[in-house]
Amino acid sequence: MTTTAPDKGVGPLLRAWREQRRVSQLELALRADSSARHISFIETGRSRPSEEMVLRLAEHLDVPVRERNALLLAAGYAPHYSQTPLDDPALDSVRAGMERLIQGYEPYPALVLDAMYNVLAANRGILMLLDGIPESLLEPPLNAMRLTLHPEGMAPRIRNLGEWRGHLLAQMERQIALHRSKPLRELYEEVAAYPVADAGCGERLEEAPYFALPMLIEHEGRVLSFISSISTFNTPMDVTVAELAIETFLPADPATVKYLQSLVS
Repeated sequence: MTTTAPDKGVGPLLRAWREQRRVSQLELALRADSSARHISFIETGRSRPSEEMVLRLAEHLDVPVRERNALLLAAGYAPHYSQTPLDDPALDSVRAGMERLIQGYEPYPALVLDAMYNVLAANRGILMLLDGIPESLLEPPLNAMRLTLHPEGMAPRIRNLGEWRGHLLAQMERQIALHRSKPLRELYEEVAAYPVADAGCGERLEEAPYFALPMLIEHEGRVLSFISSISTFNTPMDVTVAELAIETFLPADPATVKYLQSLVS
């Protein structure tokens, strides 16, 4: 997922990240144990930062791991973070751990996503929710945003589609702001343009005592209610691992718990 171009030079790229994070040169200098003058010289190209300084500034600007490599390349250094294919034997323990986690979460739905919301693994709880989805939408690579918001996908089954769709699009906007990814922007524009039937935006939740916005979805004549949670790896040292996310769906009411438990009893 290409995001930033290294041929711009490291100074303009760092300045763009600093401005996006709304941090002044002085504030960044204090965080990175440097001076505002030195930060200014780096951004204007009058000073070439050391590899250590590039990584330090990137850390304090919360630059994603993939873009930290781009900054290093722009400064004339080799990438610091590897990008290991997920099927590489070196990531066997990562894959196995994620598989155990999502399978152990059954009968509740859980899945593993990459930075483009492509589904890398899913448990039987997710497959249950995909019953009846057209084969054209289930061809790899499976994309969670397309499956959820497409008018022939899960969208017609989501009783509070208006609110859930708004939540998903806002989540994508935050990811685009963080990663500045052109492919992610293109995916956002695609799914945001999907037609939304008036009937699909029906139910609202003003009177419901939920502690977080649930997804209300029909399944075999029942309305199931789920709260979504997303987990990522702490301090990743690999681009692939940094962009993995595990999304779990917690039942939001006793009726949903009872129904899902009945499927495995």
